[in-house]
Amino acid sequence: MSLNRSEKEAVISDVTSLAAKAQTLVMAEYRGITVADMTKLRSEARSKGVTLSVLKNTLARRAVAGSAFEVVGDQMTGPLIYGFSEDAVAAAKVVADFAKTNDKLVIRGGAFGGKALDVNGVKQLANIPSKEVLLSQLLGLMQSPVSRTARVLAALAAKRGEGEAAPAADAPAEAQAA
Repeated sequence: MSLNRSEKEAVISDVTSLAAKAQTLVMAEYRGITVADMTKLRSEARSKGVTLSVLKNTLARRAVAGSAFEVVGDQMTGPLIYGFSEDAVAAAKVVADFAKTNDKLVIRGGAFGGKALDVNGVKQLANIPSKEVLLSQLLGLMQSPVSRTARVLAALAAKRGEGEAAPAADAPAEAQAA
């Protein structure tokens, strides 16, 4: 069933607003996927903040015209599902993880930072840890020198404490011997 002009304009404006907020676009061919699998993919994507859309390619090309995702306009052919995410790696991670368990979902490409990504580029983007993991790793690196310094100072204090405690314990023994 085809859309009338106002419905097409509404779809284009919705996708344009998605593209304006998103950092990443991933495209995958979904031919042969069951409705149950597609529902599972959509619910997982929703939980990770990824918007999945099945769009007419002409409408998708018009919607991303003038955005950072315009570079993949020529790849928009065939039955595609489009994944937009504000998180740089979320869309790639959701689609790549699902493609590992379902061979009917074929990653076609994507875009990140105004650059087109091929299949391997999308997979590499999916292998990058999430923002939370990267922040915790950074915090660990920043805390590492401070905690090492604290441990060294604590060890020095303990050693000095032992050094002062030993002569004090020896002093009464010497006083008794004298």
